[in-house]
Amino acid sequence: MINQVILVGRLTKDPELRYTADGTAVANVTLAVNRNFRNANGMVDTDFVNCTLWRRVAENTANYCRKGSIIGVTGRIQTRNYENQEGKRVYVTEVVAESVRFMGGKTAELLESY
Repeated sequence: MINQVILVGRLTKDPELRYTADGTAVANVTLAVNRNFRNANGMVDTDFVNCTLWRRVAENTANYCRKGSIIGVTGRIQTRNYENQEGKRVYVTEVVAESVRFMGGKTAELLESY
């Protein structure tokens, strides 16, 4: 079986780095990814894909990327569910990143300023 995803898009906000109780770095980001075709109105639609980054990938992305940065993510799709405070079952589909590549844009500007 194959579960592999490759996305290139722009960060919709700055990555938020946090650490689990055992000290593992984790960051959640949302990528805005344009579709390859135009809709009935002639506009390009955009998908907003939630991604979870772990360990060194999370730390590097939080340190070097900001809202608007173009990044490439390679990873896998994961689904999970949980019960919220109202007792409703919530289903989440996300990409768990195995690697992130900084593609330019805002990231390149940040790196040049160091």
